[in-house]
Amino acid sequence: MATEVKVPTLGESVTEATVGQWLKKPGEAVKVDEPIVSLETDKVAVDVPSTVAGVMGDIIAKEGDTVEVGALLAYVNEGGSAAAAPAPAAAAAPAAKAEAAAPAPAASAPAASDDEEGGNLTLSPAVRRLVLEHALDPSKIKGTGKDGRLTKDDVTAAAAAGTAKAAAGAAAAAPAVDAPAASGPSRKQERVKMTRLRQTVAKRLKEAQNTAALLTTYNDVDMTNIIEARAKYKDLFEKKHGVRLGFMGFFTKAVCMALRDIPGVNAQIEGDEIVYNDFCDISVAVSAPTGLVVPVIRNAEALSVADIEKTIGCFGKKAKEGKLTMEDMKGGTFTISNGGVFGSLLSSPIINPPQSAVLGLHRIEERPVVRNGQIVARPMMYLALSYDHRMVDGREAVTFLVAVKNAIEDPTRLLIDL
Repeated sequence: MATEVKVPTLGESVTEATVGQWLKKPGEAVKVDEPIVSLETDKVAVDVPSTVAGVMGDIIAKEGDTVEVGALLAYVNEGGSAAAAPAPAAAAAPAAKAEAAAPAPAASAPAASDDEEGGNLTLSPAVRRLVLEHALDPSKIKGTGKDGRLTKDDVTAAAAAGTAKAAAGAAAAAPAVDAPAASGPSRKQERVKMTRLRQTVAKRLKEAQNTAALLTTYNDVDMTNIIEARAKYKDLFEKKHGVRLGFMGFFTKAVCMALRDIPGVNAQIEGDEIVYNDFCDISVAVSAPTGLVVPVIRNAEALSVADIEKTIGCFGKKAKEGKLTMEDMKGGTFTISNGGVFGSLLSSPIINPPQSAVLGLHRIEERPVVRNGQIVARPMMYLALSYDHRMVDGREAVTFLVAVKNAIEDPTRLLIDL
């Protein structure tokens, strides 16, 4: 008996997905609740498990196909046996014997080595996309999938370990037979379909530009006191709470205090009404293999710095492992984006609709500033607040940014709620 595998309900307002990677092939044994295919939605990747035990049957939707909720993906044959899968190898045995009877040419040995590595080079669209994003050489990565195929976990692990980097010009290492001996720079092109996440990010950001009256206000913040506090307590903090003390915990607390004082920055427009939120659900931008995602810290105003750091650390781990859920991404009243971890000096972030504002953090660098009439070098960071001018006035935006700046420059304010 064949059981249908269909696209499950993917979450609120999500009606379709893209088939990312088949985790099982026809003829392979399947256990109950074992993932058989990975779907990519506009927010996260979702593994679809089998509801029965048996053998993988026909696959209906191919990798890269767009499928709607409820659409048929494949069949699983209940109670079947996977013993039939090795049949092609048995059928090829007579041919192998025939080849063995004839003397093999001397040049055939390297070809066998190439065939052994060939499994790694047969890449699914999702895996190929990761390989290109991280500039890796797939032939240097050991595949753990069926027949040595690469999985997304293999590529992610290789990227994290810093191994398998593609050599410069490797793509042009094997010139065509009719190419001249000394060829010029490579002009190779490759078309890769945009992931659903990337398509959604592009659509939402363009929608924000078309709909909102975007304006950005800048300021800078002296990080001296926060850096000293972090250096003084980071070891004790990690020992007690089991998580590293970063700057995001401080900035999140500072933002929550400023949002309480300037509620318009934490509000949103719905039709002809303004919705004010008396809670702070802070979206934090996290880097994932498939792109930038923004999980939400719920009720951040009620959390300690340690709780915030633990939550962010958990989100970062889940993002790398592709385990973020729809619930992790849902909602958010304000966003903090830290481009400084990638070396950004200054940028104008775009708001995440329907939110009204986003705070951009940047890299810390020593710059000359005047303190008490003296020119001194201080670790400075640029802050950028982009906001919807339909909702937030310039006075409110500047007041909010100054409140964040004051709290970071004098961390005692965070303790006494000032």
